[in-house]
Amino acid sequence: MAKAEKNKRATQKETIRKVWQYLKAYRFYIIVSLVLAAVVVALQLYIPILTGRAIDCILSKGNVDFDGIFAVLRTMGVVILITAVCQWLMNVCNNKITYNTIRDVREKAFEKIEILPLKYVDAHSYGEIVSRVIADVDQFADGLLMGFTQFFTGVITILGTLLFMVSVNIPITIVVVVVTPLSLLVASFIAKNTFRMFQAQSEARGEQTALIDEMVGNQKVVQAFGHEDEALEQFDEINERLADCSLKATFYSSITNPATRFVNNVVYAGVGFVGALYAVHGGITVGQLSCFLSYANQYTKPFNEISGVVTELQNALACAARIFALIEEEPQLPEDQDAVSVTKPSGDVTLSHVEFSYVPEKPLITDFNLSVKPGQRVAIVGPTGCGKTTLINLLMRFYDVNSGTIAIGNEDKMEDIRHLTRKSLRTSYGMVLQETWLREGTIRENIVMGKPDATDEEVIAAAKASHAHSFIKRLPNGYDTVINEDGGSLSQGQKQLLCITRVMLSLPPMLILDEATSSIDTRTEIRIQRAFAKMMKGRTSFIVAHRLSTIQEADVILVMKDGNI
Repeated sequence: MAKAEKNKRATQKETIRKVWQYLKAYRFYIIVSLVLAAVVVALQLYIPILTGRAIDCILSKGNVDFDGIFAVLRTMGVVILITAVCQWLMNVCNNKITYNTIRDVREKAFEKIEILPLKYVDAHSYGEIVSRVIADVDQFADGLLMGFTQFFTGVITILGTLLFMVSVNIPITIVVVVVTPLSLLVASFIAKNTFRMFQAQSEARGEQTALIDEMVGNQKVVQAFGHEDEALEQFDEINERLADCSLKATFYSSITNPATRFVNNVVYAGVGFVGALYAVHGGITVGQLSCFLSYANQYTKPFNEISGVVTELQNALACAARIFALIEEEPQLPEDQDAVSVTKPSGDVTLSHVEFSYVPEKPLITDFNLSVKPGQRVAIVGPTGCGKTTLINLLMRFYDVNSGTIAIGNEDKMEDIRHLTRKSLRTSYGMVLQETWLREGTIRENIVMGKPDATDEEVIAAAKASHAHSFIKRLPNGYDTVINEDGGSLSQGQKQLLCITRVMLSLPPMLILDEATSSIDTRTEIRIQRAFAKMMKGRTSFIVAHRLSTIQEADVILVMKDGNI
């Protein structure tokens, strides 16, 4: 238990250090915010003094110094106006610090997602990653903003109030200071429990987002196989766990305020009692007693706010730790410093003694050797799980080989793909996969992804070659028709035709076709095969297929089993 507590503290300290690394860029705003907070607190503490002076102007019944009262009220009006302006400027600074920091964190997180190795994305659900970047960062922002707006002001209020009270009466100040630490003890006890609860809440929320994302994205499959009841049970279990964590976290954080308020009322009563004794004996005036009671209230109020902020900060730190864990994930292996670009790919591809496995204890590809000449069509066939898609992942360098080499021809010499830039390597291949991918945007934007500078004539020519032109022209706005994520109302076959058009447009020197015509009717497939035949002429092509019609024109048929040829 002690070890777990020690680890938790170490994690919190490390998270705070990382947060500060992001905040350092906005030191100017932090300094301005602190200065403004000091000014706001000083002016707020000056108002009770003015109130006390106004009370002391009421000398006795029928003997009131109205001129003195009006002078105090004018001064009070100016002080309140300046306080309001400074408070507004302080909030502007705090908002800038918070939301600029959050923007930077999200940018870092998204940049990291772009360079994460494929194995990380394969091992984590999409919903859980989305939850970290969206929900956890939002929670972090709430805690950070509350920290700046209330924590700084609260600390300065406590220090300022103490100084003012000491200047008025030291014995009564001692009463306040002696009782106040009870608030800190209460807040400290509660904070220790809230961090653990909020951390569990964050994890459960991420798990829930992942499940919802998965079920909504695959709703047709869920309904087709009657998996609704099981999905509901799974959701209910996670939802119940989330409710339990949230309830406990909220309970612990909510008892902070009443507990500290009780201590504050004890302080207030003590000040009132001791101050009244001093006032009776002429030690202080009634105005000074009023001022002191106001200070006692202002002195204890920040303890309520700070204890509330502490619980919010616990939640914020728990969420920040999750997002920093994503940001600090090991990126994909960096490119060699002397990595070269593929300038003139010849189409030669050689695999020498390649070994690869996703999990070390389960070998998949062992001592794999293959030599492909320029322009050859290589059909890759074999049972499910034999390594066909894995081979494609290795050729594209989505995964790196464990041992051995994969080399491609570049300017009349063979280059190990690990010594080439990933961008130039992947640009040398054109991929059409069984699973289509389209993004939100126009039909044209989806087609020109691999060749952004393509002209309309080139786009139309590519669409005609892939037999997509006719259905595109029937869409409401033709090539300018906007489709949502993953194609929306388009059929699976139409989506696949757009992906084929994308490759037809860029026409790279090497092609990878992974069940490229699996969702297309037989009549269109015959046309596509002709287009492919034209497209593959003089280009090295790797064709993953099960249909005989797809592979009968291949130069080499590669039969794979258990990662071997």
